[in-house]
Amino acid sequence: MDKSLVGCSTSSKMTDPFGELKVFAGRASQALGQKICVQLGIELARSETKVFSEGNVFVRVLENVRGRDVFIVQGTEFPVNDNFMELLFWIDAFKRASATQVTAVIPFFSYAKGDKKDEPRVSIRARVCADAIEAAGADRVLTMDLHSPQIQGFFKIPVDHLFAMPVLVDYFRRKQIPDLVVASPDVGFGKQAYRFGELMHCPVVFGNKVRHGHDETAEMLDVVGHVEGMNVLIVDDFTISGGTLIAMAVECKRRGARDIYACVSHGVFSKGSSERIARSPIKELVLTDTVGYRFEPLAPCCRVVSVANLFAEAILSIHRRESVSRLFNF
Repeated sequence: MDKSLVGCSTSSKMTDPFGELKVFAGRASQALGQKICVQLGIELARSETKVFSEGNVFVRVLENVRGRDVFIVQGTEFPVNDNFMELLFWIDAFKRASATQVTAVIPFFSYAKGDKKDEPRVSIRARVCADAIEAAGADRVLTMDLHSPQIQGFFKIPVDHLFAMPVLVDYFRRKQIPDLVVASPDVGFGKQAYRFGELMHCPVVFGNKVRHGHDETAEMLDVVGHVEGMNVLIVDDFTISGGTLIAMAVECKRRGARDIYACVSHGVFSKGSSERIARSPIKELVLTDTVGYRFEPLAPCCRVVSVANLFAEAILSIHRRESVSRLFNF
């Protein structure tokens, strides 16, 4: 990392007009929090979390945060509700301890999938979560690859929305795969897929996917575009069961594709997904380290790349009151 990005030195702590930078990590994001702090050149701030026998969550800040600029890194993967409640408790604890500013760093915002009322009598869960984060006292949110970018509008506080695409594109550029085509499993990820194709200098095709219920399975009805004799890179924002990626890979293979690669920002992977992916036509599946919990070991074809550097740069830009938009110029 560029030395200009290194965090506050001891000599600057007393003179920083925005307060000393403090980065904490909840139980869900300890590993990523440590990596972010390595990039920033600072120590991960001390804290503790306890879960009592009946499931009650208790958090405690073990450092003075009065007048500090605090960032709490806490994803909302499994157990989703426990991790989300812990995030709210951390925000409240920091505000009550007189932190100058509290930024909720949410690498994976699980409830982003609940972004609309698409059937009768259902909750818009992402909006409920946004309201709760604000009510707890967060001053801003830093997150990555929301399922729907418009979720930023659910918040009345600033939201900085990062993309894992630069890291993923860099990984596949180095592989120099010939005759490559980028594939989006559905039109919902179409805009990002087009951008991916532009950066990889290759064409884009789309899948026509349908879901018949809430069982996390998808049926691929069609592939719009030419994949015969081509190597295919399937791109998506997240996968839970691997079903959509596998369905797209199978259909591309059926249409004469050669090697199938895939990449996602958030590899959630429910129980049984590793075996399904291992048996699928996917040669290599690349994911980031936004999700820390694993129900089971990753399939042999999976590779993990880190987005700690992106989060570190964003955190330092927010701390210095500088623009974060430069991180989107890729």
